[in-house]
Amino acid sequence: MTLNSHVFFAILTTLIVMPTTWLRDLSCLSYLSAGGVIASILVVICLFWVGVVDHVGFDNEGTALNLPGIPIAIGLYGYCYSGHGVFPNIYSSLKNRNQFPSILFTCIGLSTILFAGAAVMGYKMFGEATESQFTLNLPENLVVSKVAVWTTVANPITKYALTITPLAMSLEELLPPNQQKYSNIIMLRSALVVSTLIIALSVPFFGLVMALIGSLLSMLVTYILPCACFLAILKRKVTWYQILACSFIIVVGVCCACVGTYSSLSRIIQNYT
Repeated sequence: MTLNSHVFFAILTTLIVMPTTWLRDLSCLSYLSAGGVIASILVVICLFWVGVVDHVGFDNEGTALNLPGIPIAIGLYGYCYSGHGVFPNIYSSLKNRNQFPSILFTCIGLSTILFAGAAVMGYKMFGEATESQFTLNLPENLVVSKVAVWTTVANPITKYALTITPLAMSLEELLPPNQQKYSNIIMLRSALVVSTLIIALSVPFFGLVMALIGSLLSMLVTYILPCACFLAILKRKVTWYQILACSFIIVVGVCCACVGTYSSLSRIIQNYT
């Protein structure tokens, strides 16, 4: 692997992100991740601006139903809600935990509106030529395009620490009590960041990697495990329709995970061969 501009920028971003993962106070991370929410909204606004104000237009007519692309789409849909694993930590850090249901529905509702809006606008603007990141399709000479690109760069920097916190805290609990020193925690979290860098440089297929993560991991965290844990914890209190609904979600989640994982893995292998 040569140290080109792509690798250098990835290493530089890793060094910027790494100190943010050392914070253990979720209240501090919440302020940092708020920048990620603003960045996500700003990127969608930039896409809308390019389509309406800069006259790129929404005139592309693509295929309404692309059956071969459904397995990959399933993984991407799962990835969109992969932040679901952060909610237990957010709940435990709330002063007023009665606000959690409203926070949950607000987050999921806002995310759905942003993802659906970006998907529809991007496809209507660029059609079948849409790249794995729609910022690659934006005209390079426009100021709004540059704003969107740099906002996309800043977005993971602001959200990475909060996203990795549940995994880091779970691994920290596996350490012996006499080894749970802050210096060891910093080393553990730094190793997680470095491992992310290595994977990102080793598998440079952004869309397919998102689909694989969404199918293999996000489906498990977002759909399967919550329902399974709900049934296991409240097994004597759940009603028959709750059992039916949870069982249906688990079956659909398992099927989608299997189909999406197989499809994305096969596509990644094809790109390597």
